[in-house]
Amino acid sequence: MDFWQRYRAIDARDTRFDGQFFTAVSSTGIYCRPSCPARTPKAVNVTFYETSAAAHQAGYRACKRCVPEAVPGTPAWNIRSDVAGRAMRLINDGVITREGVDGLAHRLGYSARQLNRILSNELGAGPLSLARASRAQTARTLLVSTDMLLADVAFASGFNSVRQFNDTIGEVFAMTPTAVRDTGVKSDNRRATGAAGQAPAALTLNLPYREPFDPGIFDFLAVRAVPGIEAASTSTDGADAYGSRTYARTLRLPQGSAAFSVSYNPSAAGKPLQLTATAVDLHDLPALLSRVRRLFDLDADPQAVDHGLASDPRLTASVGAIPGIRVPGAVDPHELLIRAMIGQQITVAAARTALTQLSAAGSRLDGAITGLERLFPTAAELAEHGRELLRGPQRRIDSIVAAAEAMASGTLDFGYGDDLSGLERKLLPLPGVGPWTVGYVAMRVLGAPDVFLANDAAVRNGLKALPTGKGLSADFREVSPWRSYATMHLWRAAAVKPKGK
Repeated sequence: MDFWQRYRAIDARDTRFDGQFFTAVSSTGIYCRPSCPARTPKAVNVTFYETSAAAHQAGYRACKRCVPEAVPGTPAWNIRSDVAGRAMRLINDGVITREGVDGLAHRLGYSARQLNRILSNELGAGPLSLARASRAQTARTLLVSTDMLLADVAFASGFNSVRQFNDTIGEVFAMTPTAVRDTGVKSDNRRATGAAGQAPAALTLNLPYREPFDPGIFDFLAVRAVPGIEAASTSTDGADAYGSRTYARTLRLPQGSAAFSVSYNPSAAGKPLQLTATAVDLHDLPALLSRVRRLFDLDADPQAVDHGLASDPRLTASVGAIPGIRVPGAVDPHELLIRAMIGQQITVAAARTALTQLSAAGSRLDGAITGLERLFPTAAELAEHGRELLRGPQRRIDSIVAAAEAMASGTLDFGYGDDLSGLERKLLPLPGVGPWTVGYVAMRVLGAPDVFLANDAAVRNGLKALPTGKGLSADFREVSPWRSYATMHLWRAAAVKPKGK
């Protein structure tokens, strides 16, 4: 978008662009989200920034009226496969907090100096400033949604000291942390604090997203849920065709294990999506928030996606019936590869059975959410016990165990910071891994928006259920860069049973 396109967006107070860019006003010294209800500033006083960190660095503070830190993230970090996009995915996952700028640069294949120059040129701020802005956003979420001690909020947000936390909150919001808490919109589900250094028994936070939101993603996760590791439920009350949904699971995070649940309540006032985290280490909260947002694709721009898909006559009716469809992400890249390798060329039900058998290799987890008692096996556990637990063709078993051994030894390492070409170079040499597997992993781990799984059986079945597209490409290139979302529509169409059957 050029300057005047963005200016028209802020003049219209268009909520679609919240989080995608920030508006700084020189006459007031503040920056806002595009939908800020304040009077539209004169164009001569406006500067647009790609990130809130760039606005901070330029000396602006956050608007107290529109609170630009309380918006969904930008979808650009998935659309962009360049260094800046890859870096932002890793920064949001907390890599700088855990490994520093040198660790982030190493993961991306650059020196720290080169990376700082690239991000400053592309995003208007260096990696430390970008990480600082991410911490401020997490801190605000915890301040207004929980009763955690301020010191615990500081460390849970990734700050190294309470003083650093206080200084950052003061610079970004022009308020003390206590004032941010007192003036914020507080959740109706405030939780008691736990002991210092440990999160409360359960933290409940609202998850912002852009409308519309299709809750069918809960169905996708439910039919693939592995008992003991994942759980899903639906409660219909007649108020909505979907009813309330809940998805819960256990997972490993950098500092330890945890469990979470995400609930969707269409009749709830405000934001009907809530995250409840259980027994999570304070230092893991930023990573947990980032991964849950990726799992539910909450930073997507559904109106842009739907507009692009609806231009294809094969998808027009489906988009009208299912607005805001999401592409499910992954909370653990290595786990997702194993799931993909097990699931290729067999039905979803058969893959779930195989994964349930394999889950016996995972460690037990006590004191989490009722019904969740195990963690998905690590690569080392799969390498040790995979052959005795897996069933099926020996070649497939050998391939899965070989991938687990490579991940356990560190010879195979991939994650949110990869791009599609890098993922192909790492995964395609593995026995039993082909283009479908790489594409599926790219969709769910990288959030790649433009993957079309042409050879997928469900995709082919979905095509049969849609109108024919005479003169249109078989790979849906007309709707690029949104072909991953087209794949989701085709999977949804394939899952619908014909009337009378």
